[in-house]
Amino acid sequence: MQVVVIGANACGAKAGCRIKRLNPKAEVILIDKDEVISYGACGIPYFISGDVPNENALRETSYHVVRDERFFENAKGLKVLIKTLAEEIDRTRKTVKVRYLETGKTEEIPYDKLVIATGSLPRRLNVPGEDLDGVYTISSFKGAIEIKERIARGEVEKVAVIGAGLIGLEMTEAFRDLWELDVTLLEYFPQILPRNLDPFMARIVERHLKQKGVNLLLNARIKEIVGKEGRVRGVQTENEFIEADLVIVAVGVIPNSELARKAGILVSPTTGGIIVNDRLQTSDPDIYAGGDCIEIPHLITGKKVVMPMGSLANRQGRVIGSNIAGYPAVFKGTVGAFILKCFELSIGGVGLTLSQAKQEGFKADYALNNQTERSHFYPDAKYAYYALIFDRETTRVLGFQAVGPLTDGTLARLHAISSILPHKPLVEDLLQLELAYAPPFNSALDPIHDTAHVADNLIKGLFRSISWEEVLSRLKRGDENTLVLDLRHPKEAEFNLKTYKNVKHILYQEFRHHLQEIPQDKDIILICNSSRRAYEVARILQAEGFERIYVPLGGVSFPVRWGEKIK
Repeated sequence: MQVVVIGANACGAKAGCRIKRLNPKAEVILIDKDEVISYGACGIPYFISGDVPNENALRETSYHVVRDERFFENAKGLKVLIKTLAEEIDRTRKTVKVRYLETGKTEEIPYDKLVIATGSLPRRLNVPGEDLDGVYTISSFKGAIEIKERIARGEVEKVAVIGAGLIGLEMTEAFRDLWELDVTLLEYFPQILPRNLDPFMARIVERHLKQKGVNLLLNARIKEIVGKEGRVRGVQTENEFIEADLVIVAVGVIPNSELARKAGILVSPTTGGIIVNDRLQTSDPDIYAGGDCIEIPHLITGKKVVMPMGSLANRQGRVIGSNIAGYPAVFKGTVGAFILKCFELSIGGVGLTLSQAKQEGFKADYALNNQTERSHFYPDAKYAYYALIFDRETTRVLGFQAVGPLTDGTLARLHAISSILPHKPLVEDLLQLELAYAPPFNSALDPIHDTAHVADNLIKGLFRSISWEEVLSRLKRGDENTLVLDLRHPKEAEFNLKTYKNVKHILYQEFRHHLQEIPQDKDIILICNSSRRAYEVARILQAEGFERIYVPLGGVSFPVRWGEKIK
């Protein structure tokens, strides 16, 4: 059996090696248009930042052998053709026409089974100046080396990063943290990470970026990338000109599915991804596809999506290799788990955001929680912030988001949620999760539990929530129909009641002695640092017949982390 694999990075290399392990007598030919293959593309920002010390580190195995063509030929038994472009697939004759880029020579390579792992292409802005010298997308190892060399030569002082998604944030940190460059981050939408986080979580990260010296411009409409004598000089938005010696365009990717389309293989008109079944076969049963170029089921919505993640591509490569070698395997889909380092924060999420859930027709709501990642009494316990998205009618869990310190705590909670999310858990199921506990690692009630407790209380109607945006609006305009009761201890915050005329301070532990001071004819908003005390006082007031009682989710810690001055 001869297997041809087009694309020699995450999915393709994994598929080829898997086939050869399971069927050592199979002939596997690995084809790639680039010279550098099987590198950790997700590590490019960390190579540019200097966290990854040299270019070979992204290509080495865990035992420090470079994964080049000689490695795959000698250690893995594959035939490798680099600098070789696959131009055409003839499905009738079962051949692949390739062009050797160094010589221009073409050749037809026969196959019994074919794997398409052609990855993705950077999405373009479609504005003037995208082709100027000094404008890059993070799509190739060669480009990453060029960027680092330019900086090292002192040619770059100011950088504009267009797009505040995962790659945009990683590149922003790379330029700002190690190289201390002047970085402007431009985002079309009114928040960063618009596809990954809801605004109440994104604003925490936005403030952190500003504290790290990043010039963050939201609602930025790019009109032109401006150059002089062929070299980039800046970015022109609708409102201002941003000087830049280097511009990074990180506005997403699209599936590189044109080779499949030209061969008559079914490609989705909606996502642009190659259509595959759960065995990752295309519409031609002898041709498989995986990685960034395919569409896969989203396990929350049931819809097909493109999810360009190296973790998924590796798993898909193994499934393809197993099936071709005669060991049946399936790839069921994705819940969209991600995690990101941003300076001193770890940011992660899984499933749907609140806005996405509403767009999908769910009766979606959310719970917020802030809590130390480990027991609060353990030294150096740091706070993290959590959001749980759920369906009010069915109580089904739809998504989870976390922003915390640079520890493994965020990853641990994401792993717990992502492992059960495909099974359509309810909020009640999160309450029943058995999670390990010891003070250096966790609280007796994990943040997952406490965030689910908030959701459970909302579902049961035990309190009424109000958004912090609404609370801030009422505070700032001095709404006469609202009284904000601050339950915090003076050690927690400076109580300056002159700041807002509609605020009253009553200590939580003394509240039962002050019930006669609470008016019945106003909206009563209860605040504390985490909303736990506010919830308890809300239950007391409701038992006393008060009806207009509200608790803003997550406590004062959320707007404070947004940069609001809550005194």
